[in-house]
Amino acid sequence: MTAGPPPGADDDRSLGQIVSEVGQDLSTLLKQEMELAKVELKEELSRTGKGAGMLGGAGLAGWFLTLFLSLALMFLLDNWLPVEAAALITGVVWAVVAAVLALTGRKALQKSNPQLPRTQQTIKEDVAWARAQKS
Repeated sequence: MTAGPPPGADDDRSLGQIVSEVGQDLSTLLKQEMELAKVELKEELSRTGKGAGMLGGAGLAGWFLTLFLSLALMFLLDNWLPVEAAALITGVVWAVVAAVLALTGRKALQKSNPQLPRTQQTIKEDVAWARAQKS
């Protein structure tokens, strides 16, 4: 941003030059704010995407795991219990596993913050700067 003379000093710039400089400064400021917003949004989307990917991967892995280990556990328990009881016990075990995976993925998604706090703060500072330029 262009730094003008200190307050109270003689300024040889015309009103048109001052308005032009303020316009250029605001244009630069808006470009910088947009760039900051893009960077912040990219970071948040990356975090959110990782959490969603973990949930998706956990779901697929959980399905295969449930299928094959359920069969193995059911056949093992069938040696001592009726097949119905073996299937029920196996189902309860995998329900607990699914709940743990879902809670872990949910926590990862809750950590994302799409509000762009740095951009909001710098915009507030820019508004204060623009108001100071008007007076």
